[in-house]
Amino acid sequence: MLADMETWVLDLDNTLYPAGSALAEQLTHGILSTIAQYYGTDVAGARRIQAELVAEYGTSLRGAMVTGTIDPHDFLDFERRIDYSVIGPDPALAAALTTLPGRKYVYTNGSAYHAEQALGRLGLTGCVDGVFDILAGDLVPKPYAESLDAFLTRFGIEPARAVMFDDLEVNLALPHERGMTTVWITEGSPYEQLAERRWRAADLPGFLRRLTNV
Repeated sequence: MLADMETWVLDLDNTLYPAGSALAEQLTHGILSTIAQYYGTDVAGARRIQAELVAEYGTSLRGAMVTGTIDPHDFLDFERRIDYSVIGPDPALAAALTTLPGRKYVYTNGSAYHAEQALGRLGLTGCVDGVFDILAGDLVPKPYAESLDAFLTRFGIEPARAVMFDDLEVNLALPHERGMTTVWITEGSPYEQLAERRWRAADLPGFLRRLTNV
């Protein structure tokens, strides 16, 4: 299965570590706090604004940039205050990634700083060949075509020989249209083929273990 693939594209949050983790909670809190401060509202108002920004622009950051004048680095500054010690090494995932043939890249709507910190805590820094973050995509996030095209071009990826993993199904639609095999990481069947080149799995480590027999 997937024996002819040469590139593995990995989302970060809620994919390389489980959804509902304390790290994910901190990210949510940081984004809401930043929005509340910037727009002069309370947490409830920040949640409403965030939902509107994400629905319209893909991410809170891009929405804030389009509708206001906030500096992206100021928006992302909350990441510097995150306690990354709430996640720890994942030897099973590291072993599976190391065993996979070909290149591995992290493709995230977060920042490179956040990715580097999380990868370090997970023990995965040496398991990936590069990171493509929201700043590398000129603030255009997944699932927009501009972001995907920039990512594929940056690393010279042939879609037909690439697999992409993400916890948001919407982020996988365009890559699948371009010819990539996609794996939706979500609760449900641990391992299920939904259609040609489309899979679903409850978690990334479990899916990779089936591929690598680690």
